[in-house]
Amino acid sequence: MFWNEKMETLKGQELKDLQLKRLKATIKQTQNIGFYKQMFKEAGITPDDIKTLDDITKIPFTKKSDLRGGYPFGFLAVPMNQINRIHTTSGTTGKPTVVAYTKNDLAAWTELLARNFTMVGLKAGDIFQNAANYSLFTGGLGIHMGAEAIGCAVVPSGVGNTKRQIEMIQDFGVTALHCTPSYAMHLTEVAEEMNADLSSLKVGCFGAEAWSDNTRRDLENRLGVKAYDSYGMSELFGPGVAFECQEQNGLHIWHDSYLVEIIDPKTGETLEAGEKGELVVTPLVKEAMPLLRYRTGDITMLMEDECPCGRGPKLARFFGRSDDMLTIRGINVFPSQIEHVLKNIPDVGDQFMVYIDRINHLDEMTIEVEMSKSVFSGELADLSRLQAKIMKALQETLTIRARVELKEPGSLPRFEGKAKRVIDRRTV
Repeated sequence: MFWNEKMETLKGQELKDLQLKRLKATIKQTQNIGFYKQMFKEAGITPDDIKTLDDITKIPFTKKSDLRGGYPFGFLAVPMNQINRIHTTSGTTGKPTVVAYTKNDLAAWTELLARNFTMVGLKAGDIFQNAANYSLFTGGLGIHMGAEAIGCAVVPSGVGNTKRQIEMIQDFGVTALHCTPSYAMHLTEVAEEMNADLSSLKVGCFGAEAWSDNTRRDLENRLGVKAYDSYGMSELFGPGVAFECQEQNGLHIWHDSYLVEIIDPKTGETLEAGEKGELVVTPLVKEAMPLLRYRTGDITMLMEDECPCGRGPKLARFFGRSDDMLTIRGINVFPSQIEHVLKNIPDVGDQFMVYIDRINHLDEMTIEVEMSKSVFSGELADLSRLQAKIMKALQETLTIRARVELKEPGSLPRFEGKAKRVIDRRTV
């Protein structure tokens, strides 16, 4: 099913012509922003120097720190009387990033989300429970708009109050659920403890953090849904930038609305399709806050194969963020790799925590792992074998040794929003 078949399947020269037209309009719009006027001046270029799509590499990157430096409204390209909504990021590592929207921005964002939900088979008559934060976080209202646009009955449940969430799924006959994958796992645990019947659920839309194929299989088996990966970022509108189709093999990024590059995060060199690197995005339809070559910090790659669904190019499922990547004794490790290993071991529970310490000038990784309820009360020798099995599996995948501590079920933290599973206690 398509929401906007012409745009969703646009390819070849017709797509390139549209991208270039929109890129030139975006560059013109950025010249209303002092930061970009100064950037072009320092780079020795003018908007007229961007004559082809390849010319975009003449433009320097935009970084999150640049946006924070413009707090609160230094990156607005329109007067405040044209702004219809303001969101911000959490600001947990400094000043928050402010993102603003015109009426046209909100319409464009809604269109992209409507494409996503239609692509996975949702339609009028579906009951859509949105268990995302509805405050300044873009995930609540953004997802809500798209689900309403296609005719779903939206339940704005927000985060937390998990037992009530489960009751609503049962009482309302909810068919689609949106939340983070870590919260979906927690909700699943609680539902199993309640012996709750969630058989009305058919579709799960999970995003805002990297999650593994093993987690997908676990959620699908235990919730009875088809689980789809979702990607977005507040600076790029919010959720809905890219989404899986029913093939579940890569995320379609809407190339009529975003120009994408993959770069080496260390050198900034552009990488080819099939090479893993950092995603750089230039939004092509933003009015209030246009951006050029925005470094997302997210690690993925452009996929080379065409999708049977007929839509355009895809991004591989995200490996994590460049700032989430752990470098331990010279080896790069992503939390999603650890999750993937643990999900392959039946006697392991759903939760884990990673701690990094520097001991005697060497990096040491400790992974706390919940046991499944079936093995928690087992013999000490069995637990020792399980511990050794986990350590061996981790070393084979990560190529480094990690200490594993087994924890009783329910003892590790649960997360209603984005999971924070890594605590780096190393000092510089």
